Amino acid sequence: MINPVITAGCKVTMHFALRLDSGDVVDSTFTGKPASFVLGDGNLPGGVEALLNGMEKGESNTFSLSPEQAFGQPNPQNVQKVLRQKFASEMALSEGLVVSFSDKSGAELPGVVTAFDAERVTIDFNHPLAGKNLLFQVEILEILEND
Repeated sequence: MINPVITAGCKVTMHFALRLDSGDVVDSTFTGKPASFVLGDGNLPGGVEALLNGMEKGESNTFSLSPEQAFGQPNPQNVQKVLRQKFASEMALSEGLVVSFSDKSGAELPGVVTAFDAERVTIDFNHPLAGKNLLFQVEILEILEND
């Protein structure tokens, strides 16, 4: 019997670890419940999906991801200055604080406070891993072909 191969629309169950160049682990499922997704559903960056495409059940690999394959480069337009008065007066601001906003469609949009003063708060809406080279370790546990 031939091992199933990952193609668009397949449901894939896998263990993965995502590491920075320094070796620091950003996320991992190896010590817990594996992750499942459908290839092409948009839950993973396109560059990651392209690397998984064609892998077989039981296969393991580690890939080096450029920012373009992963979360892209930071976009200066995603850094916004917001009037301090838009925040509750009792809110204790600090650099690195994650705050949540709603976009025009009502979806949650997290941002990171990068600077603030009495009048303005600078919020970075770029993905925290934008601009980073990453190592992506994967072990394919199961592949279910789409119906």
